[in-house]
Amino acid sequence: MPDVHSHFATYPSLAGRAVLITGGATGIGAALVTHFARQGARVAFLDMQDEAGQALAGNLEAEACPAPLYLHCDLTDLAALQAAVRQVLERFGTVDVLVNNAANDQRHAIDEVTPEYWDRSIATNLRPQFFMIQAVAPAMRAAGRGSIINISSISWIIPSTGLPLYVAAKAAIVGLTRTMAHELGPQGIRVNAVLPGAIATEKQKQLWYTPEYEAEILRSQALKRHIEPAEVARLVLFLAADDASAITNQSYVVDAGWV
Repeated sequence: MPDVHSHFATYPSLAGRAVLITGGATGIGAALVTHFARQGARVAFLDMQDEAGQALAGNLEAEACPAPLYLHCDLTDLAALQAAVRQVLERFGTVDVLVNNAANDQRHAIDEVTPEYWDRSIATNLRPQFFMIQAVAPAMRAAGRGSIINISSISWIIPSTGLPLYVAAKAAIVGLTRTMAHELGPQGIRVNAVLPGAIATEKQKQLWYTPEYEAEILRSQALKRHIEPAEVARLVLFLAADDASAITNQSYVVDAGWV
């Protein structure tokens, strides 16, 4: 449950809310699951990293948070995605908050991209965001409210190189956010995007944080330090909560001043 002694915000409107997070087992996703659970929300999260997902759910239950529901799901399989959402709806009765977080920033060179690789990349980094929204929208419409937060990236603004399909998908997510905000706004559903910069997740540190890249990060940022996943999660909490009830169709950057 929320720590009343914490110097970070507690959002009473999130207590008891049904929250669905994609890619929640590790990294930014795990921070999202943790922070929503500690707000007293009922959290379901989807991933394919079963050991990490089950461990995270168990650890949060041990903290006396509402026990999160972890579901194995390959989001590139639309039938599995839709089945997972149905299972969450059966468990919680609704979805109040959707966080489209799952992605794969695998590096790739232009000349190496085949049509098959293109399709796999879009099926991982863009297509699930739309179909997750489609799957939860009926429940949100019935409730007359909802908050959807799509995780994009500053990669398309900088711009980044060495992963053009990922960058293209992250740019498209901002466009998707803007149109969905107007499509769903009349039903009381808010849609916003969050654009992280270089977030110091374990995956990023293991795979990409060379001394040269770390030097580039610190040179480019106004704040000369690493950004932690929790710092992204705290912004998402605000956008999910009723405190942000008039905020939709917006994109928020969390990058220590790189952009």
